[in-house]
Amino acid sequence: MKKEKRGSFAIHPIQFIAIGFAGIILIGSLLLTLPMVTQNGQGTSFIDALFTATSATCVTGLTTLVTNTHWNMGGQLIILFLIEIGGLGFMMMPFVFFALMKKRVGLLTRIILRESLNLDSLSGVIRLMLYILRFAVVFQLLGGLLLAIDFIPTYGFATGLWYAIFHSVSAFCNAGFDLFGDSLVSFQDNPYVLFVIASLIVAGGLGFIVWQDLMNFRKTKRLTLHSKLALTISLSLVLAGIFVFYISEAGGRDIVASTSPIHRFANLLFMSVTARTAGYFSVDYGNVSQAGILFTIVLMFIGGTPGSTAGGLKTTTFGVLVIRTISMLKGREYAEVFQRTIRPSVVSRALTLFFITLSLCIAVTMVMSVTELLPHFRGIEYLLFETFSAFGTVGLTMGLTPNLSIIGKLLIISLMYIGRVGILTVGFSLTMRLMKSNGGHYKLPEESVMIG
Repeated sequence: MKKEKRGSFAIHPIQFIAIGFAGIILIGSLLLTLPMVTQNGQGTSFIDALFTATSATCVTGLTTLVTNTHWNMGGQLIILFLIEIGGLGFMMMPFVFFALMKKRVGLLTRIILRESLNLDSLSGVIRLMLYILRFAVVFQLLGGLLLAIDFIPTYGFATGLWYAIFHSVSAFCNAGFDLFGDSLVSFQDNPYVLFVIASLIVAGGLGFIVWQDLMNFRKTKRLTLHSKLALTISLSLVLAGIFVFYISEAGGRDIVASTSPIHRFANLLFMSVTARTAGYFSVDYGNVSQAGILFTIVLMFIGGTPGSTAGGLKTTTFGVLVIRTISMLKGREYAEVFQRTIRPSVVSRALTLFFITLSLCIAVTMVMSVTELLPHFRGIEYLLFETFSAFGTVGLTMGLTPNLSIIGKLLIISLMYIGRVGILTVGFSLTMRLMKSNGGHYKLPEESVMIG
């Protein structure tokens, strides 16, 4: 019997992505345990360092420690580095090395890059990576410059410049880490800063492929179905968020101290934008209504766009499910939108993602309802908010994060990792050998089942 020829690498590119992210997190965790990167010089427990490194690499923003008081400049630089790696993808590092050394990118690296970007083919993967690198650098530098205009007069040149750079990178990568201690609550009355941060969040969460499509529109005069769907769903969710929060929070009077309509609108817009993946907040979520909390959970679950710095179920996945539902109600056999038919395999993938991710979040919430201590004035929404925030790599919290038990921290760490790497990537990486051992593909006899 002829043996199957094995390549020089025994692991699949999907497994390499999962292991690569885990490796970066482990290295970051070990660095953050060092006494020299803390303010008091006493070091950090491994579980808290692991939690912080996972949150930074998975661009979430949930923290068991206060970033600006616990970590010194060295610790903050490590966190910022992890945010950049996690936001752009850890494969950006070897790509930058190849580019600087003017070396040819090998086939294996191209395959891994394709898998990390969820592309269908290897064609144009290097051009896309160069575009992503340039796009990210330009946007983060521009964001840092715009924030420096406000921060430098307030905090001084050195501190203001550092704050501007840190928050520009954190916002663009949808990470949500802040150096103010209260996120952006102190900027409720500063629409300029809220607008700049919100713009950076949208830029990073919209997806690099969508931005490339938009930049090339003048030449091509067309957008791909992916870009059309991503833009439509993203804009719809932002507008829906503003409307729902305006109604549920009495126009902003219940969550914003200012009486200015402009300030209220800026905060409502910021709530709608940041809830999908970024984690920054300008209002105290302890004062947000139950309706507002529930809708925030929905936005966190949906998340951003594939091929971006965002996590969650993804806008296009949600869009495919909505389109399939509408098409079915219209009596159509296939999911149709923008004069195109979405492949049945894509619809099946979207349904699978929705079912697995929702089941996972509910299961984790059930376990945490046993392991975590809830305040007497809080209900299950306290846990649901934390769970969906971790999976969506959002970073919003109602106050549970610093009080998590060891089991709770490990569960949230796992959710942040799965939310960033992707549930299917993690699942495939764990079951790859089992899938290979099952042999070829075949179809069993069909039979009907009553539903509904």
